[in-house]
Amino acid sequence: MNDCLFFGQNEYPILIKNEPDKITKPIQFKFENKNENENEKEKQIKQISSVTASNWNEAILTIEGNVFAKGKEINQENTKEFINISSLIEDTNDRTIQDIVSGSFSIYLLTSNQNVYGIGSNQDDQVVFDSKTLKATQKPILMMKNVSKIFSGNSSSFVFLLNSNQELFGCGYNFYGQVGLGIKETKIKKLTKIQNIPKGKIIDIQCGYSHSIMLIENENENENPKRKLYSCGYHQYSGLNAFDYTYEFTEIKSSLFENDDNILEISCGFEHTLILTSNKKMIIFGDNDFGQLGTGDTKNQPIPIQIELPKLRFNEDISNYHVSCGAFRSFLYYSLPSFSNLEEDLIKLFQRKEFCDISFKTKNGEIIEAHKLILKYRLNQNQNQNEKLQEIISNKSIKESNQIFEMIYSNRIINPILYSEIKEIINLNEKIEETMKRIYLNENEKEKDFIIERKEKQYKFPKLILIMRSELYRGMFLSVTEDTSNKVTDYSELSNKSFQIFEYWIYSNQIKDGIEITQEIIEEIQIGIDYFQLNQTNPNLFDLLINKFNN
Repeated sequence: MNDCLFFGQNEYPILIKNEPDKITKPIQFKFENKNENENEKEKQIKQISSVTASNWNEAILTIEGNVFAKGKEINQENTKEFINISSLIEDTNDRTIQDIVSGSFSIYLLTSNQNVYGIGSNQDDQVVFDSKTLKATQKPILMMKNVSKIFSGNSSSFVFLLNSNQELFGCGYNFYGQVGLGIKETKIKKLTKIQNIPKGKIIDIQCGYSHSIMLIENENENENPKRKLYSCGYHQYSGLNAFDYTYEFTEIKSSLFENDDNILEISCGFEHTLILTSNKKMIIFGDNDFGQLGTGDTKNQPIPIQIELPKLRFNEDISNYHVSCGAFRSFLYYSLPSFSNLEEDLIKLFQRKEFCDISFKTKNGEIIEAHKLILKYRLNQNQNQNEKLQEIISNKSIKESNQIFEMIYSNRIINPILYSEIKEIINLNEKIEETMKRIYLNENEKEKDFIIERKEKQYKFPKLILIMRSELYRGMFLSVTEDTSNKVTDYSELSNKSFQIFEYWIYSNQIKDGIEITQEIIEEIQIGIDYFQLNQTNPNLFDLLINKFNN
């Protein structure tokens, strides 16, 4: 099964061996780990939060908020050496970075104070500083304050900045009208507000070399938000099928964007665009000289068309797929959901259809599927609560029903009006850990659907609980198509006492009372934590054991 599909330019360097330099139809891409030439500075960069790159520079954001970058315009003395560019910001209180975006010749940093700094080339005024004497800057230059998002591209010499009021500003190279200001100036020398923005919430802007694509969500249309695409720039690559350059953002209209379909993601390369929709469509247009559109040939496509893809991993779940374009390459890849805590886990698991086992019908006849196990322990302990919930859902729209389930799963009051109608059936007084503990203590063995076997004893767990607590089982249950419901895991290195601690902690995030903690148990639990790749919250299991042992 394909985790990552690749098509397009297969050279400089060769990404897939024994394949031609132009791959025109999607094939599986396998990652190879090569660290032979890794220098000492690169080895020091640990716990990566995100990475951005173009043909001229690379930048890595660590979870501590530092940015290490290298490139021709970043470190002219040694273009292959990473340097900490966030430490070069003059304001020492503004050095914690929360996002990084790369342009073709420059890098943009968004700080935790919502300030944007630019570093690198300014040959097209994309960093906005006086370039009469300097064509580039090797120190971050403050460009704008009160910014919520940065939009640029690995082939772009222009940038968009979105402030917290949903006002959009742009600057840089504009020969093709790709900044969307409605004017024909070759370069926009200062950040300029873009006036003619379509109504709605800006979800994303993807930037190529000569075109830009904007994704807008209209919350006022029907019950569910509908996303639409808008474009500006050179007609042959902007998907508009125009006769000349388009200097303002104009809607891309296509029969491929159906009423029941919605756009999940977009990505732009040098002069091509990929679109992924909720109905599992891959829609493409633009330049295709290297086969980067995946059509099986190298013909350019001026208007959106759909291409065929190999069978996807979960056919009923497209939300974990992502599209990404290099300059002349394209990727479609699968990414496991990144769960952060139990509250978020439950909301995201609500969307995992393969684990649903109870259905509810809305007033318009739409079906919402849910998890009986979670509902059983998040609703008040009454046999009729599911029936009461169905009665409420039957009078609600699909949007309102989804909000109701989010409140039940997360224990947060998302919509006060809807909450007032269901507060009698929701158990809001119980923390998720207590819910999990009750599942552990009270759940019928027949409803536990996965067996962990050690020595001669078997332990049964609900798969939902293992998904929330263990990266090992999350990968097993969410990334394969084969049925694992009747399989067992043989793991015999833990003693009985250690496994009891492990089992109880999975549910409760607590140490089980009545077990004496020894050095041997601590060592065994450390092995178990590594083996099961436990998704630990704070405080974590190992720290709790150490504290109990020391006391």
